[in-house]
Amino acid sequence: MVKLGAVTPILRIFDIAKAHEFYVGFLGFEVQFEHRFDDNAPLYMGISRDGCVLHLSEHHGDGAPGSHIRVEAGDTAALHRELIAKKYRFARPGLEETPWQTTEVTVGDPFGNRLTFYEDVA
Repeated sequence: MVKLGAVTPILRIFDIAKAHEFYVGFLGFEVQFEHRFDDNAPLYMGISRDGCVLHLSEHHGDGAPGSHIRVEAGDTAALHRELIAKKYRFARPGLEETPWQTTEVTVGDPFGNRLTFYEDVA
């Protein structure tokens, strides 16, 4: 049987400066690559933090605004403290304990996408 690998979500973005501010400045991702077919073409970029890899795209048809992804996190309480300490003016996420035995931090990006960072506590 074929073994499947990691999933790399593609999230739609509309403003490069806002994407950098949110994903790099606020969430702490690092840019791995940026690609354009020419100087006037949409941006496609890869970012990562620890083992989490995301692709962000300005290309029409890449990702749908309003997507919601779940990212496993080792210590959601520590992530929550880290994000709150940054005092990012557009997001002050909470820390939620769920009935399905996870703790979660959900943040919305400037483009309508949501990222839920979760930790199993069961």
